[in-house]
Amino acid sequence: MTAFKRWIILAIVSSALLLIVMDMTILYTALPILTRDLGASASEKLWILNGYSLVMAGLLPAMGTLGDRLGYRRIFTLGLLVFLAASLTAAFSPVPAVLIASRVLLAVGASMMMPATLSIIRVTFTDERERGLAIGVWGAIASGGAGLGPIVGGLLLAHFHWGSVFLINLPIALAALLLTLWIVPRHQGDPGKKWDLFGSVQIMVAMVALIYAIKEFARRDGSPALAAAGAALGLVALALFVRRQIRSADPLIDLSLFKIPRFAAGFIVAFVGMFGQMGLQYLVTQRLQLVENLSPLQAGWFTVSIPLAAVVAGLFAGMRLHRADPIRLKVFALFAAALGTGLYAWRFDGEPALQIAGLLLLGAGLGAGMTAASHSIMNEAPPHKAGMAASIEEVAYEMGGASGIAIIGSLSALLYTLSMRIPAGLNVPANVRDSLDEALLAADSLPAASAAALREAGRSAFDVSFVVVVASIAAFLAAAALIVAVIGARAKSRERTGS
Repeated sequence: MTAFKRWIILAIVSSALLLIVMDMTILYTALPILTRDLGASASEKLWILNGYSLVMAGLLPAMGTLGDRLGYRRIFTLGLLVFLAASLTAAFSPVPAVLIASRVLLAVGASMMMPATLSIIRVTFTDERERGLAIGVWGAIASGGAGLGPIVGGLLLAHFHWGSVFLINLPIALAALLLTLWIVPRHQGDPGKKWDLFGSVQIMVAMVALIYAIKEFARRDGSPALAAAGAALGLVALALFVRRQIRSADPLIDLSLFKIPRFAAGFIVAFVGMFGQMGLQYLVTQRLQLVENLSPLQAGWFTVSIPLAAVVAGLFAGMRLHRADPIRLKVFALFAAALGTGLYAWRFDGEPALQIAGLLLLGAGLGAGMTAASHSIMNEAPPHKAGMAASIEEVAYEMGGASGIAIIGSLSALLYTLSMRIPAGLNVPANVRDSLDEALLAADSLPAASAAALREAGRSAFDVSFVVVVASIAAFLAAAALIVAVIGARAKSRERTGS
């Protein structure tokens, strides 16, 4: 295969990856408009965001194995077809329930494509240096593409209906489909490879139930009994999934891979990085629109520093990976991301230059960290488990993204509810304590003075919750960096002693 053809193949899978990760965040800038147009509740709003990542994370292990069985090109093209159909349905959803269902179908298509992207890269690039650069491109798009979601959404919303954030998928996915059929070589796969859909359903039930429990606990009028039931169901499903994987001769997720220190460190960096990025971007884009009164496009432009820095740092890290210590790079990257997040928490309502500096540092840390994580996961796994390794990495991305939005969004909502002080004498619905969206909507029907007082109270409560949560994200990233450093030190100690 010629070098030109190899890089064309990389461009094809990268375009599909860009669509997948952008769809995780492209709704951030569209959410306030979408919520108003469809009449979505605060809970429905979070499910519109989370349904995509949760279902994808649940299906990724099964789809990675299915790719090993059917062949990477076949599963990739099938995923593109599903993604095309789901994008069309989502664009014209008349009610929140239809949009949530469409997002679930989008997740099915994305889960078919995503493991195949890394697997195709691995079988296409056999030279270690070329593969390092190719994985660097993949990692940069994985982190940078998620950062591009809000700016692309903002650009589209400046001129079109919110459904355009899904219609943009159609020409790109169609071009990728045609080029795949023309250029990407067939991979025969292994027909003897077992496919465990039941195990995939178990892990998906576990994640959905646990996220539901978190949301129910954080809701103003949530039921403690339902939250406890959701947590119990999630933990039982998770335990059953782990037991099934341990006993299976052909597990969806080979848990023994996590005994490899560099593999485990890569998983942690991928999970934590996406947790922090998705949660922070969600909060920042909401604050810029709801508190600072920026348009979706302006909010998107403000956060564009994250993907720009991620792409540059990811590509640079990819070119240096064949010489650098991957563990040291991961630790440095997480600390840089933590420092950038801390800087933003400190100056979130101050000088824009310092805010952007914080976002640049965050993006650079995440871009380099994601590239190093991808390199470790794919290189440390045995070649015959390439599809599984790829799906495990992407499970880390999607679980990190979904839990980041769910946990950080729910924590922010809880702190907002606890901080919200309705001005005396105002007769407003109780749901103004649920979210700033509800408070601003209620203010539209009040006299001018009362409306101004309610808006100020809501924005003040939002800022209290915002600074606490963003500071917590910075602490979480720093703690993860220390854990990865300890794992790296133990791995080097074992290598020196030969144990």
